[in-house]
Amino acid sequence: GWLKTFDDYFRDQTQHILNNMVVKLQEDNRRKFMWSEISYFAKWWDGIDSQKKDVVKRLIKDGQFEIVTGGWVMPDEASAHYFALIDQLIEGHQWLEKNLGVKPKSGWAVDPFGHSPTMAYLLKRTGFSNMLIQRVHYSVKKHFATQKTLEFFWRQNWDLGSSTDILCHMMPFYSYDVPHTCGPDPKICCQFDFKRLPGGRVSCPWRVPPEAIHAGNVQHRAWMILDQYRKKSKLFRTKVLLAPLGDDFRYTESSEWDQQYQNYQKLFDYMNSHPEWHVKAQFGTLSDYFEALRKESDLGEKSSNSFFPVLSGDFFTYADRDHHYWSGYFTSRPFYKRLDRVLESYLRAAEMLYSLALVQSSKSEKMSVFPSVDNYKLLTEARKNLGLFQHHDAITGTAKDWVVVDYGTRLFHSIMNLKKVITDSAHILILKDKGAYNYDTSTPLLKMDDVQSSQDSLPRKTVIKLTSQPRYLLIYNPMEQERFSVVSVNVNSPRVKVLSPLGKPVTVQISAVWDGATTVSHEAYQVSFVAHLPPLGLGVYQLLEVQSSEAVLTDYNIYMRNSRQEKTDGLFKIKEMQNSVDNIILENSYMKLWFSGMSGLLEKINTKEDGKNHQMKVEFAWYGTTSNRDKSGAYLFLPDGDAKPYIFTDPPTIRVAHGRIFSEVVCFFHHVTHTMRLYKVLGLEGQSLEVSNIVDIRGEYNRELAMRISSDINSQNRFYSDLNGYQIQPRLTMSKLPLQANIYPMTTMAYIQDVGVRLTLHSAQSLGVASLKNGQVEVIMDRRLMQDDNRGLGQGVQDNKITANIFRLLLERRHGTDVNEEKASVSFPSLLSHMTSFFLNHPVIPMTTYADSGVPELLNTFSPLMSSMPCDMHIVNLRTIQSKVDIQPSDEAALILHRKGFDCRFSNRDMGLFCSTTQGKIKVHKLFNKFRVESLTPTSLSLMHSPPDARNISEINMSSMEINTFRIRLR
Repeated sequence: GWLKTFDDYFRDQTQHILNNMVVKLQEDNRRKFMWSEISYFAKWWDGIDSQKKDVVKRLIKDGQFEIVTGGWVMPDEASAHYFALIDQLIEGHQWLEKNLGVKPKSGWAVDPFGHSPTMAYLLKRTGFSNMLIQRVHYSVKKHFATQKTLEFFWRQNWDLGSSTDILCHMMPFYSYDVPHTCGPDPKICCQFDFKRLPGGRVSCPWRVPPEAIHAGNVQHRAWMILDQYRKKSKLFRTKVLLAPLGDDFRYTESSEWDQQYQNYQKLFDYMNSHPEWHVKAQFGTLSDYFEALRKESDLGEKSSNSFFPVLSGDFFTYADRDHHYWSGYFTSRPFYKRLDRVLESYLRAAEMLYSLALVQSSKSEKMSVFPSVDNYKLLTEARKNLGLFQHHDAITGTAKDWVVVDYGTRLFHSIMNLKKVITDSAHILILKDKGAYNYDTSTPLLKMDDVQSSQDSLPRKTVIKLTSQPRYLLIYNPMEQERFSVVSVNVNSPRVKVLSPLGKPVTVQISAVWDGATTVSHEAYQVSFVAHLPPLGLGVYQLLEVQSSEAVLTDYNIYMRNSRQEKTDGLFKIKEMQNSVDNIILENSYMKLWFSGMSGLLEKINTKEDGKNHQMKVEFAWYGTTSNRDKSGAYLFLPDGDAKPYIFTDPPTIRVAHGRIFSEVVCFFHHVTHTMRLYKVLGLEGQSLEVSNIVDIRGEYNRELAMRISSDINSQNRFYSDLNGYQIQPRLTMSKLPLQANIYPMTTMAYIQDVGVRLTLHSAQSLGVASLKNGQVEVIMDRRLMQDDNRGLGQGVQDNKITANIFRLLLERRHGTDVNEEKASVSFPSLLSHMTSFFLNHPVIPMTTYADSGVPELLNTFSPLMSSMPCDMHIVNLRTIQSKVDIQPSDEAALILHRKGFDCRFSNRDMGLFCSTTQGKIKVHKLFNKFRVESLTPTSLSLMHSPPDARNISEINMSSMEINTFRIRLR
């Protein structure tokens, strides 16, 4: 959906296109047609009769109709995470296999606003040999055209060989519509878009209409378009030319099929009957083109790839004309960019727990009442809703307000449904006596500890009621490594005791739950403790109310303008004071932090390992938009110069908390509540700072709010941002380009570095990021724009929400770096950095038992893996595969593994990691505990192709950066 919702487009346009396709392709077998998004195709397929279905299958078999890419959508490539990109490919490809028995082989991405090599890698891993892209900066297109490099082998920047090469065709002109596909002159090409014949609803903006082709004009018209074809052909290395003939929602009416196909057929017939013109023209699909291209350029199976150049890197940031850089959409509608990642985290957890619960439920008659089919339907729906949101008008934040609400509602419903899948699955897995399993929808055993009241509100913690009888608190660790994580839950009494899975009391910090900046609510108390959890497993803690609690209370200092010295509270020690020039200091065993006593913002970090001080100033800043006619909108960022500092006339209220488990500084500004939290725990969580900004710019007018971190790191105009959470792309900030050109997408992290240190900003949502000055990193957190930016949306961005932006700030020492390496085209995060990113994007999931009485006996822990996976091995997903027939689960799952590339020159000691690395090798029989691997066979990324020698394997062996999919059967 873009200007209409998915369902409205289907009703008004899409179904008619497909219905006409069935009729019109049968009229002449020389006609060809291609389609890419399965979300629409599947909806149509479900509503047609079997006769029509047979025709479609025949058209595919005869090569008249081709599915290209075949993902659920044509995804955005800047903001989408690789988990979701893979998931929507699998969803589409599995649907195609089940319903049509067809395997796409070429990628088609004409509309995403810039292109990522991650997509090239994923397409290569699904078994594709070719791909096509369109929206690339006009200067890059021009350069590629002059060099004749518009067709190239796209290679990953970390690939030392050529195994990731995929043949890529870049369209040379401004757009993918007919005026911009036949050749360089849109005024002429538009005359060959026969939907624009006089009398129709669309015309040519160049004021010269098309003419229907007849005997009297065919010679001249054929010569005109052939001249355009020849000019376009000069930009490429072969005599094979592609001229796509379509546009958004074209071919809805029967008459358009006739206009286009009949007129073009006359032109082709004329050309082909004149051998002296040296041309052969025909309709073709994308694969027809690539086959002809490979034949022409002698790209046989055996020959080397030397005919076409090899390129690495990405195609961001896109500009289509002037200084119109599309860097605004990297941040637009950030509330939903965050919601997307919450859904991803829940979906991955639900998939993995469900897959194990399904195996568990098949082990006895008693457990077969597990609602496997109902939950599989919820999982399938969540996959489709997440897939739909990866569309290039959805996660990008570039759809109309009510379309955004439609997307948000889908995400929200799936989050609620996945919570059910997670609690149902955890129930059967954690039950001690499986024979006592029973399933009752009206009285579930477990519930999540947070609620979200609507699609556009932030989640709130529920309050757990305590009694002297222990209440179970299950905590799920979605990570494939053992984990120590601080868990915070809200309870109704401060007299609380927490018992570990072994029944031992654990250290607890009790904090106030606040009502605004300075008022303590005594409805609830926050309990924080360190949970120790098995990989991909559950730990069962117990909460109970006691007469005298050992728990340590948090102390508070509140800095405010009109303070009363002691604030009386029945429980907490709260000191009120004036904002002062003295620093506020927090520290743990890894670092010491200095904050301004006036603003509450971070100023300096001391790393204890080497005793060094690092300047680290956090500030906020506003961007405005230009006074020119063209202003910023959902897509474009057109600022009115450098950002202006965020100015506050009165110092903010600052609330400082000091506790046993964590300390924090919370600053209450008018547009943002900014929290920096330092965990006082050993291991991973104590080594980085948790930063959260609750942003609210709903009253602003053409303003964008940025958070900027200024350090003394000598970064020399270089910085690094990730692509899709999969790989790092080095960036160079160029002063000769406009400011908006130096903003890049950040999916999960961005860093700057010098010979001694690296500073990484980890993010739990996709946003625009830049490093505009030496030692700076800044991220744009929200934007409110009052006008359209003339890219078709027809509105500004004014539906801002109260939005949570969550980050972690990690400062690491670098060892053994040389000067030349700083200019290298490839870079990797450290292992600590990868893990930190995972902690941030996949928090542990707490659940509590509903009933006070009658709770069955539970295991202390559920531990499905024998041990932690190697540190660099990540389980992307364990996704139960659909059965061949109904919407039912089969007994197979897709196990998707990613071996992360990491920079091994960062120290790994004292990291508190409970894993080692094994050069990418894993013994299959040593993987699961309590579950037996019955079979494990390699397959392509989206399960479309099995290697000819695919057989059960006993050892997994992966190279760095590789993503592999296996079909797995567990018992």
